[in-house]
Amino acid sequence: MQQSILSNIEYPSDLRELSLDQLPELAKELRDFVINIVATKEGHLGASLGVIELTIALHYIFDTPNDLLVWDVGHQAYPHKILTGRKDIFHTNRQLDGISGFPKRKESDYDTFGVGHSSTSISAVLGMALASKLKGEIQKQHIAVIGDASIASGMAFEGLNHAGVTDANMLVILNDNAIGIDPSVGALKEYLTKAKVGVKPRTNNIIEALNFNYFGPIDGHDLPMLLKTLENLKSIKGPKLLHIITTKGKGLKQAEENQVKYHAPGKFDASTGDLISKDNTGLPPKFQDVFGYTILELARKNKKIVGITPAMPTGSSLKYMMQEMPDRAFDVGIAEQHAVTLAAGMATQGLVPFCTIYSTFLQRAYDQVIHDVALQNLPVIFCVDRAGLVGEDGATHHGVFDIAYLNCIPNISIAAPIDEIELRHLLYTASLGLDYPIAIRYPRGRGHIVDWEVPMKKIEIGKATSLKTGSKIAVLSTGTIAHNITNALKQIEEEIGHYHFCFVKPLDTNTLKQILQQYKTIITIEDGVIKGGFGSSIVAHANQHHFKNKIITLGIPDIFIHHGTVDELHNICGISTTGILKVIQQELYL
Repeated sequence: MQQSILSNIEYPSDLRELSLDQLPELAKELRDFVINIVATKEGHLGASLGVIELTIALHYIFDTPNDLLVWDVGHQAYPHKILTGRKDIFHTNRQLDGISGFPKRKESDYDTFGVGHSSTSISAVLGMALASKLKGEIQKQHIAVIGDASIASGMAFEGLNHAGVTDANMLVILNDNAIGIDPSVGALKEYLTKAKVGVKPRTNNIIEALNFNYFGPIDGHDLPMLLKTLENLKSIKGPKLLHIITTKGKGLKQAEENQVKYHAPGKFDASTGDLISKDNTGLPPKFQDVFGYTILELARKNKKIVGITPAMPTGSSLKYMMQEMPDRAFDVGIAEQHAVTLAAGMATQGLVPFCTIYSTFLQRAYDQVIHDVALQNLPVIFCVDRAGLVGEDGATHHGVFDIAYLNCIPNISIAAPIDEIELRHLLYTASLGLDYPIAIRYPRGRGHIVDWEVPMKKIEIGKATSLKTGSKIAVLSTGTIAHNITNALKQIEEEIGHYHFCFVKPLDTNTLKQILQQYKTIITIEDGVIKGGFGSSIVAHANQHHFKNKIITLGIPDIFIHHGTVDELHNICGISTTGILKVIQQELYL
């Protein structure tokens, strides 16, 4: 049996030993390799299938890692990882102690810049190019591959704007596939859509207006054309942009036809492409769907409600409102800063804006949250999805900082519901009209209650709940981590108090005072960082009021947590049922 070409490729130096006529077969083998691994191990599929030919061409033409290559967004980089020394361990992708699902500097010299969020590549590559010039490394090439709608983000234009007034030796490759996680939106997308393969949009070319040499568009799956074009571009100095047209999911029929679903499809049959269906009968809903259906229910009754999301209509489930009320639900593209200030503008005019955004991406709009919303005390409702540890996507995507980074901002309220029903009550309460902004954080994945569609009711802002009374030790928690505590307490005979603080801010200081007076030992537990988080607020209040209780704070330690299942990561952080049980038992038997 003839040995495959890919089996002999460990690094790009091996790739460069191949003849040009061997590269199409390598592309086929590489595409099959990605499909076969992701089919069973899961991960991001469509974006990687779309850059197979481009990845081969880049490593064939350029002298990586001496020439510097940055992928943006990072889930395009599976073929890159396979060709740069990680083929034999690629099956560990996104698993505990395995390789990351995104480029990571500590993992490989070929991963020149860590990426997970979008639109950072142009700025990073420009920085590298200017550094090379200062060091006299004039022959070094600097390449940014920006795809999956990332070019439309403000930061990408900031990088283009600066690069256009430099003589930096850099190449930006616009991987234009007209889709991020969801289909691209906006005027730039409409502009790019008009550029057909082989037709150069010379008239009022926005890229050339920024002083870039523009090339393309060309077919990003035409290997000979890619190789020829990249070779020619090596000798052209200064900032330049190559526009390539690709198909997300290329080579797998279902992935091409259903690009949203096959962005990260879960397990599927590698031979047919058919998804392996899961029986979700009788399971609780996903929190994102509770939000999505609830905001639609509220919006039907309240015409002032609007929904906003930066490129996450499917992931956040705002898609349900967008489908029924397209004039009141807005996908603004990968533009988190714009999304927040857009919501602020709407709030000034009496609308009730729900801005739904993943915790890790709200970080990108921090100034807008402070300056445009909180400082003006505008009643924007932030629905902070994917709060807490999210699992296999790892450090770039964990939503563990939101309590801490919001906690220090005046005017804003922070809530973390214990379950789907409390989430509905919070959304309803916020929709009635507040005089200040509020952030409602909830986790990725499924909840705990099957029959969650109960009538909504107004809840008291800043009120904690006693779940269980006891003596000596009280456990204080916020959000859904309470379920790990409940499971732990079932294994302890002694009576341990358990209190749920739905509101991290404002704190229920009356209930907290009673707890501090009643219990000698307090354990706070959260699925966010300990520093500046919920536990820190409890400690600060106790100190301020001269309480001498022993207070133990559990949560995410002061390190970046990498990838693994949520249960595995909870265990590492000591906030799994087992970890919580261990701490309580240690305190009981001191």
